[in-house]
Amino acid sequence: MVAVRPPAFTSFRFYSRHAEKPPLMLIAELRKLTEVSITKAREALAASNNDVSAAINWLQNDLAVSGAKKAAKVAHRTAGEGLVGASVLSRGTGSSPGGVRAALVELNCETDFVARNALFGHLVADVAHTAAFLAESGSASGSGGQIERHDEHQKTHIHPVPRERLLDAPLLSAEGPGLSSSHGAGAGVGVGMQGTVGSAIRDAIAKLGENIVLQRAATVVHDPVPRLRGDLGLRVASYTHGVVLPSQGRIGALALIALKSPRLTPLLSSLDFRQELERIERSVARQIVGFDTPAIRGEEGALYEQPFMMFGDALEGETVEAGLARWARQKLLVLDTDGADAGGLEVVEFVKWTVGESSDAA
Repeated sequence: MVAVRPPAFTSFRFYSRHAEKPPLMLIAELRKLTEVSITKAREALAASNNDVSAAINWLQNDLAVSGAKKAAKVAHRTAGEGLVGASVLSRGTGSSPGGVRAALVELNCETDFVARNALFGHLVADVAHTAAFLAESGSASGSGGQIERHDEHQKTHIHPVPRERLLDAPLLSAEGPGLSSSHGAGAGVGVGMQGTVGSAIRDAIAKLGENIVLQRAATVVHDPVPRLRGDLGLRVASYTHGVVLPSQGRIGALALIALKSPRLTPLLSSLDFRQELERIERSVARQIVGFDTPAIRGEEGALYEQPFMMFGDALEGETVEAGLARWARQKLLVLDTDGADAGGLEVVEFVKWTVGESSDAA
């Protein structure tokens, strides 16, 4: 018996039922929007009948699944590297709207190589921005762990943020409304207002291949000082010893500085004064970061007893306390130096973190 051969066009009919091969133009467009690989862009378009919007949704779902799998796979790995990131949304008195709003976060990864990756740096910036933006005035610590304070009176202006609360929060862009800045850097597809901090971290794990952990976060929020107390003000200063972006590094600090003067309101109307104020605030924050600073006063090595090395205008051998007092007199914050309540500026609280120092396991 002679075997019957199938028609020659059978294979043609089989392939004709599938979508056309994704055009290079659509692949390029999808990669520009998401920065995925060529292979992944081609796969997404093929699965979405060459519809770019549908392909983006496919990539979102694929990244969520792969991110969750990868996160579970690497969760046991030690994440001892990373960055401390600061976000200051409002410096306080003299700024708009006049209140204090800032945050400090530590995001850990496995290697210094990933810590220096732009994608990781943008994620740190977004997480810090989210923490500062969503912080509530006078919020309690909850389950976020302890925060080491460096003032003798244990003030409660700077509060730890419960990790789970921040992980569940919508990720907000440090670069403005819309998609997270991580989106453009390839941290994820459709992250930003549509995703959470936790999902953005999982997306980054999927792309970078390392365990990434939100180790800790702290915020400071203070309403503007009432107009009736025009002689008082509260400011926040920050500094990070940077490696990628100016607002992040292996060491970072937030410091609260109180101002008191009967001339405070007219002084703050001067641009020159505000610029000088920001300069000395930054000097204080750099001093805290640059030295082993256990407290503000009352301990060996305390901030006020240190030589003011980070202030370019400091006199030889001048301490931080003396330097702040002299600056206040020079800038006319203090008019009556013999008065019992002469005013000036004073560091009231600070928090300083170094990557990997926390014993609070994630």
